[in-house]
Amino acid sequence: MNRYAFLSATLVLAIAVLSLNIPPQDWLSLGLKRLSTKKLAADLIVKNAFIFTSDASMPVADSMAIQNGRILRVGNYSSLQDLVGGGTKELNVEGKVLVPGFIDSHVHLIPGGLQMGRVELRGVNKKEEFVRRVKEAAGNVKQGSWVLGGGWNNDLWGGELPMASWLDDFTADNPVWLTRMDGHMGLANSLALKLAGINNSSIDPNGGTIAKSTHGEPTGLLIDAAMKLVLPSIPEVSVDERREAFLRASNLALTRGVTTVVDFGRYFPGASVEQSWEDLSDVYQWADSSGKMIIRVCLFFPMETWSRLLELIKKTGRALSDWIYLGGVKAFADGSLGSNSAFFFEPYADEPHNYGLQVTDPESLFNMTAASDKLGLQVAIHAIGDRANEMVLEMYRSVALTNGMRDRRFRIEHAQHLAPGMAARFGEQGVVASVQPDHLLDDADSAAKKLGVDRAQQGSYLFHSLLASNARLALGSDWPVANINPVGSIKTAMKRIPDGWKNAWISSECLSLNDALIAHTISAAYACFLDSELGSLSPGKLADFVILSTSTLDDLAEGSVTVEATYVAGVQAYP
Repeated sequence: MNRYAFLSATLVLAIAVLSLNIPPQDWLSLGLKRLSTKKLAADLIVKNAFIFTSDASMPVADSMAIQNGRILRVGNYSSLQDLVGGGTKELNVEGKVLVPGFIDSHVHLIPGGLQMGRVELRGVNKKEEFVRRVKEAAGNVKQGSWVLGGGWNNDLWGGELPMASWLDDFTADNPVWLTRMDGHMGLANSLALKLAGINNSSIDPNGGTIAKSTHGEPTGLLIDAAMKLVLPSIPEVSVDERREAFLRASNLALTRGVTTVVDFGRYFPGASVEQSWEDLSDVYQWADSSGKMIIRVCLFFPMETWSRLLELIKKTGRALSDWIYLGGVKAFADGSLGSNSAFFFEPYADEPHNYGLQVTDPESLFNMTAASDKLGLQVAIHAIGDRANEMVLEMYRSVALTNGMRDRRFRIEHAQHLAPGMAARFGEQGVVASVQPDHLLDDADSAAKKLGVDRAQQGSYLFHSLLASNARLALGSDWPVANINPVGSIKTAMKRIPDGWKNAWISSECLSLNDALIAHTISAAYACFLDSELGSLSPGKLADFVILSTSTLDDLAEGSVTVEATYVAGVQAYP
């Protein structure tokens, strides 16, 4: 309102109150009240819902008022009537469950979007089908072009690892690179190995393994840091391809009710640390400036580049906009269970001389962690094996003692296998456990083979033990390693029943429905310092929410629930 309009309104109000014999001292309060009421008129009132707020001060409600993309008030419908104005719209949810927009605490957004347009090997359970899909893809590309894809899991066809010889007969003119579902192992055909200069005399790089036959010949498998030997030979993904991948991934996220992701980008063992920075400018800032952002992203960058992130935050702050947040730095302590590169105290049962890999030199990892933390950056470290988790917990303890007490929210990504007593240390040290329930569906059968039954039963995916130790749990998918699907993830966290099983894998570690929902909303927001803006349906926060296809929360445990609509900043974004 400009000053002339304000003066005109005041004059009209003064004439009105004089005619009503209202004392002059009440004129101003009456005028301000009128202006205040107009200012607080809601744009949208959501009513007739079962609202799970993720806010302990008001766990459930039936209505919510929204203005300018933020929540004005939550409560019952009658309590919101003073917020109704001439332009207020109403949304009748007809008794459906409404929850805060889900936060996926661990994704690789652009790689996931790229994978959507490549050879899809997720779920393949026969060697013959693996070969057929690659052969079909090779037949559809030009001679000399790379055949790229991934998502394979050798445990689904009995455990036999794929080899270049499976592919060489029909890919003599096309190099092939296919990543395992966990991103810690890849298969190259013989032409790709040749282009990368990998042969019998090649030696393992630090933090990686070149798989070889008993005759010393490379089989085509490259594990963790060894993947960097072939990656430079693969043509760079164009800016347009990355942008298209981001948009595909964002739209998929909305269909699953995900409104915010914690994105660890294209940074994997062996990958260039520059890729995350290229994607920030080429993709995320491009999308933000051109109005194409439809989900919120919290970005983590390779720990080796911590000083660059610090300089950027000094210039811009952590929030580049309401869509893009600068999260912190990430590093790798070990590999993965499926690739036999997770780092354990005891050797693998199926490889008695293998304890796994330390992907990053421990001294270097400590120094980078200490430097990053000292200057206020949030640190997240990938750790899957029990020895890797112990190493990271001890590192975090030492860094905190050295740098002094503050609200740092150290994160361990995955925290899959923990030695006895280790879960309690997460709570004692205030370390966030960023975990992915759907990984246990893939690991349940193979864990006993790789670790032995006792080790697999005692220390795997200890969700309830972590919560009981007062640790913060943040749920995610690790997409494209697993599907981006919080509704399915919540069911898995509650039931822990893999395909083909009748009973839960370690039933004592099942989460309650309330705990699983909290871990995918407000605790996930806390885990990346966004809990003042996101994660619960509370006054003042951004109005991101999801309407589900059920009128009772209990249906989430049965897996029949779907996402009916996703709203971002109070605006319908899906469908």
